[in-house]
Amino acid sequence: MTLRATPGTGYLAVVLDGPVGRARAALARGDVLIAYDEAVTATEADPHDLDARFVAALALARAGAVERARLAAHELSTSIEARDDIPISLREDAAALEARLAKDEALATSGTDRPARLRRAAHLYEVVADRFGRFYTCINAATLSLLAGDGRRARALAQRAQLLVTESRATEPTGDYWREATAAEAALILGDIDEAKRAVALASELAGDDDAAMAVTRRQLRLVCAATGANRSLLDPLAPPVVLHYCGHRIDAAAGGRFPPDLEARVRGEIAEFLAQRRIGSAHGSLASGADILVAEAILDRGVRLEVVLPFDTDEFEAVSVAPSGPVWTERFRSCLARAASVVHASDSAFMGDDELFGYAARIAMGHALNHAAFLDAPAEQLAVWDRATGTGFAGTAHDVTVWKASGHATHVIELPNSSPADEPPTAEPSATREIGSILFTDLRGFSRLRDEQFPIYVNQIHNSLAVVLDRAGDAVLWRNAWGDAIAAVFADVVAAADCALGFHDTLAQIDLEAIGLPSDLHLRIGAHAGPVIAIVDPVSRRLTYWGRELTRAARIEPRTPEGEVYVTDAFAALLALEADPPFTTEYVGRVTTAKDFETIPMYRLRRRH
Repeated sequence: MTLRATPGTGYLAVVLDGPVGRARAALARGDVLIAYDEAVTATEADPHDLDARFVAALALARAGAVERARLAAHELSTSIEARDDIPISLREDAAALEARLAKDEALATSGTDRPARLRRAAHLYEVVADRFGRFYTCINAATLSLLAGDGRRARALAQRAQLLVTESRATEPTGDYWREATAAEAALILGDIDEAKRAVALASELAGDDDAAMAVTRRQLRLVCAATGANRSLLDPLAPPVVLHYCGHRIDAAAGGRFPPDLEARVRGEIAEFLAQRRIGSAHGSLASGADILVAEAILDRGVRLEVVLPFDTDEFEAVSVAPSGPVWTERFRSCLARAASVVHASDSAFMGDDELFGYAARIAMGHALNHAAFLDAPAEQLAVWDRATGTGFAGTAHDVTVWKASGHATHVIELPNSSPADEPPTAEPSATREIGSILFTDLRGFSRLRDEQFPIYVNQIHNSLAVVLDRAGDAVLWRNAWGDAIAAVFADVVAAADCALGFHDTLAQIDLEAIGLPSDLHLRIGAHAGPVIAIVDPVSRRLTYWGRELTRAARIEPRTPEGEVYVTDAFAALLALEADPPFTTEYVGRVTTAKDFETIPMYRLRRRH
């Protein structure tokens, strides 16, 4: 049993084995999705476990799921008020969740509304500080007042926070991360740079491996530095770990290929040198023989979390991408797989000789890395073992480097001799043509209640308006179809699909349904996914149609989507993260069992950025 601070709050909790303990550990390392799932598991086992409910609400807030977090916070506060056995620290943190959500919304706002929103969030924090008399909420009120332009109020609150920190040190002399982070923030607001540096250094020592806590502090102190003109270099002790994506060529069983066996020792040494120069927080990639396994082994030997994405079934991947290099590599592959923190299969269909599945899996791994880096406020880098030969396909090392650089992040190359003019050739002759598409399915709740006289209105007013939204996407729409109230479409990229999905909701919201003679409670549900699809001419319709397992997967999402929302899969969210400054973002909603019990998978809500 250990004591540690809950990331992002002042609540000091007893961390035990079990779902709540695992949830807190996941929050500390920045795995907000796992944290939420574990907390929900604990809540389902014991609905009266208010600690678990708090962690679930906090995870939602960290994930940006504002409305769901606000509802969870309200329900938690109601439950807490009905009991008299709740520690003051949990009472304070639960009460502060509303203020925290108001702060997040204020910071995401630009323009003339921002100061008023900041003042409201500051007031909410100050109310909690007045009620409980603790430094965590007091310092948040101080910083928000500073950002709102009320320097006098900010300094008064900062001085009060300093007194509360001093009192806490006297009663609880054991070092506390959040207390020292508060001391640094208060000193910055008051212009005491030397004290701020001292407190930042001490907080860094106390943080240990709680990268998420340091990310919260770093973001907050950056805002204070910007408002006061303080040099941001004083935050250097809180520097985050690097989130790594890795890729590279497979090793050849004999000399003469792109990665000759006699270069293994040299490449291993350069990988070790690269890792020694950085603090790596997590690594994301595949496990083919050669570069992938060499990086994975080095990562695991350093105790770093390894997140593996395989393009298809493990056994088939081993046969295609590992075994040809020899039995030693097969053993090393299985060892890395057993030690990995997680293993994701991008597709549960067979390989079928489609090398594009490798590129699809690589993009998912890259998206995971970028999403994790964004959450931890951390840099993301790529390590590529590459001969710098340009590629011509949708997979291979050249493809991975190109995609990563397009996202705006740095790549470090461990060079191999350039002995080939092109990237790896296809492993087998494809038996079907698959391409990666973004898939949309929609359904209109209440459609079955329409009468014959209403169908012409529906087609001309609703269906036609939705078709116009599809038309705006132009050539990005690879295929579209409709039957009754349902619309299905395949897009060339996730941005076009996201724009169309949210455009459907916007269009329906602008129509006065009652005025045109339709029920006023018609609502769209939309599900989206991204994955390999197969273009085949349908013998019945005589038209080119898209088929495949991933369309089935996408179709099962929409019935579980709340009305007025767009739910997307992990693959869709990962590919969206790779886009340079996309106008859309995703927030985690938990693991959802899709229609007809098809599967239980992580799901995200799609929304526009503020």
